[in-house]
Amino acid sequence: MIVPWARSTEPGFLTGGNKFDLDKWDPEFFERLKDFIVKAAERGIIVEVCFFNSQYSNRWRLTPLYYENNIQGVGNCDFKDAQTMKHPDLVRRESDYVAKITQEVNAYDNVILEVCDEPAIFTSYADAGPWVGHLLEVVHDTESKLPKKHLLAQEVQGPLDGPEDFSGSPILSIIVGQYLWENHDGEMGGIEGLSYKYGYNKPIELNETVFFPFGYKGDVIADSRVEAWEFMVGGGASFNQLNSLYTPDDPAGNTPDNAQILAALRVLKNFMNSFDFIRMRADMSFVVSGVPMGVYCRGLSEPGEQYALYHHHSTLERNVSYTVQPGNYKETLALSLPGGTYKADWVEPATGEVLNTLTFTSQGGNQIFITPEHKVDIALRIKRK
Repeated sequence: MIVPWARSTEPGFLTGGNKFDLDKWDPEFFERLKDFIVKAAERGIIVEVCFFNSQYSNRWRLTPLYYENNIQGVGNCDFKDAQTMKHPDLVRRESDYVAKITQEVNAYDNVILEVCDEPAIFTSYADAGPWVGHLLEVVHDTESKLPKKHLLAQEVQGPLDGPEDFSGSPILSIIVGQYLWENHDGEMGGIEGLSYKYGYNKPIELNETVFFPFGYKGDVIADSRVEAWEFMVGGGASFNQLNSLYTPDDPAGNTPDNAQILAALRVLKNFMNSFDFIRMRADMSFVVSGVPMGVYCRGLSEPGEQYALYHHHSTLERNVSYTVQPGNYKETLALSLPGGTYKADWVEPATGEVLNTLTFTSQGGNQIFITPEHKVDIALRIKRK
């Protein structure tokens, strides 16, 4: 078991070996953690350190914080209360753990800190919220005494603006959603976050999708592509796919399906990088008409300078994923653009192919665009010349 606490000399850990001593840290754990972060940095990877996941009945009894597994007897409670403020002795140890990890990773730039994934699946939002809020304060207070300050993230779960929603907190840096819209566990979706939380002017992260490929129907590769494109062109900051093609036997995920998924994500990255996107904001006000009913469409703009637009033909499944609806589509869009000369490119999201390019001069007001024929989705890039 890879955990930060050292073993004691007292036998009795549930799965074998000695119990844990919550007063002592295991240096090997932190060496491994920091080595992982360094190797990620060498590859241009950001590491999001999530201190906790939701507790499950079968997992709680395996943790060192469960009272039978540590020599201090801390954690004598039900799994539903393990991530609440009900047991001060347990909260103290959880706080010490969060502070210790925060201290150990402070030197590294490629780190984001998040308190807990899905904290209220098995407990109430009213009980989980204060616990999450307390640990956000622990991270903030710990870093206030350290050289570097990191982005601090937390998933929104439960009613928007409820006890499990810290979007408006001044110490929260990143608003986290999972799936597309609110699911059966009350988690705010990433695209839902774009619709309701964008005004906080904080990065919004789509942290988890349904499990690829099992959570999708039909053309599962296209299903995966369209959710990433809509989220990022809609103003999202980070998209993370839950992908089963990465396995211990094939950690690189070298499969034909994954090659197509990664290619589409690479096209998306290049599309976003073709803009000075820091200057852009989520915006659909420049789209006057032409987007058919039932088509999902998102955009970004720096008015008068650059515009990104993306739409796809899909159905929303249980609020958590899309099923694309292939066809032979062509739309006539009216876009409102200030006067000036622009270059427009229609881009095929699956391949990155530029399907059509035109240079035009707008006199201000509406400009008519006819999309190239497309099967599922299409993207438009407009930049002032």
